[in-house]
Amino acid sequence: MVQFGESGDNIGTARAIYLGLRDQIATGVYSVGDRLPSTRALAEELGVSRTTVTAAFEQLISEGYVHVRHGARAIVAGNVAARVETSKITPPNSSVRLSAYGARAMELPTNVPGATGPLDYDFRYGDVAPGDFPKLAWRKALGSAVLAHRDRLSYGHPAGSPALREALQGYLWRARGIRCTSEQIVVVNGSQQALDLCARILVDPGDKVLIEEPCYAMARNVLVTLGAMPTAIKCDEEGLDTSSLPDPAGYALAYATPSHQFPLGGVLSVGRRRQLVDWAVAGKAFIVEDDYDGEYRYDVSPIPPLYLSGHGRVIYVGTASKTLSPTLRLGYLVLPEPLIEPFVRCKQILDRHTSLFEQEALAMLVESGAYERHVRKMRRANAERRGIFLDAMVAAFGEKIEIIGTSAGLHVVVWFNEFGGRDEQSIADNARHNRIGIYPVSRLFANPAERCAGFIFGYASMPARQIPNGVDRLRQVMAQQAASSAVFDARA
Repeated sequence: MVQFGESGDNIGTARAIYLGLRDQIATGVYSVGDRLPSTRALAEELGVSRTTVTAAFEQLISEGYVHVRHGARAIVAGNVAARVETSKITPPNSSVRLSAYGARAMELPTNVPGATGPLDYDFRYGDVAPGDFPKLAWRKALGSAVLAHRDRLSYGHPAGSPALREALQGYLWRARGIRCTSEQIVVVNGSQQALDLCARILVDPGDKVLIEEPCYAMARNVLVTLGAMPTAIKCDEEGLDTSSLPDPAGYALAYATPSHQFPLGGVLSVGRRRQLVDWAVAGKAFIVEDDYDGEYRYDVSPIPPLYLSGHGRVIYVGTASKTLSPTLRLGYLVLPEPLIEPFVRCKQILDRHTSLFEQEALAMLVESGAYERHVRKMRRANAERRGIFLDAMVAAFGEKIEIIGTSAGLHVVVWFNEFGGRDEQSIADNARHNRIGIYPVSRLFANPAERCAGFIFGYASMPARQIPNGVDRLRQVMAQQAASSAVFDARA
């Protein structure tokens, strides 16, 4: 075994470096084929002699963790996986003490996607086709934002870039009919942060909140994790069923998707809108209006936001995730004036501000008109995808399915009449085995009920030409599922 230097100090330092690098290799910080830092760079970073670092590297080489070529940096060896002493890797401590918030979060079903094999056809909702992103326009705008002269690089205003807030003020008036001041707009890291801010600022543990049934899972999770007590109100083709509204006393907040109910696609009718606002006014509650895909209307005229008739009780949430990309994490709130200061202060505590370069790039796109041209282009492209998907599903399954929520957005829900809700997961697993991604709708319901199998199908992430092939592959999967199901055979 190689000895570490001559002095005791050098021996201890070199061994510490060796152990640190070995543990990083063992835990996957450095994977097979990765290059380690050079001895010179590591010595400078750690403030030790290069001889000391070289001794640590020689030990790694002698034990087979890395190999080197003359004049090149050390590379993690290909057989390192067999040499890892996994028994020395400390497992997660199951007895760790979590806060009530953390404990509630751990009790919820995870929405973090697990590692899966590649899919040939993925109908996952929320994804956007890579080819739809305006790469050249975004690169130009982002480059301009980065190169713009600044006296200093400093923290920005927690409510967002003034340029973006002013640009959004004009855009919201043109696109959604919302009249507001730029001060009422707070820029956030996507609609998820917007929902989190609303819950943190307006809801205390134990407070009652109103949600839709079914409901966007991440909105419900935000409220439950903060200790709220949700009341789920069923939805139908007209959205939230306001005839079932409870006594408003004690309710802090209601969460709704009135322009395109998620996931069922209903549009909240005028009468129900009035009832929901009256309910909020009576109970002094606020309504969080999640307008997650309001830009995409096909068979009907654009639906006015609830904010317009909200009597100061509606918080409007918008996002660029469906028009540009969910990878950007750009969203915004339009707030009633009394809520501006609390939201600005809490946004600053939460993360200081949203990334300024991206904000300024989006402001340039909106101000130049490029953003709205892109939205119109995407509306046409997704209308085409939608038509192709609907035609393919009807041709493949005919009367065996019911498709709802087709007039707007980037997804639909498909009910498969010959399968029960209990079959959803096995169908999804079978589809994934055949390299198709489909997603059960049952996880969005708070209350279990007898219903046929349903799946949320997003169609915005695939090239239009691939959609019929994906549907045909799904038809084959469903036929296999039917053939192996005694329940299906009995019904057939």
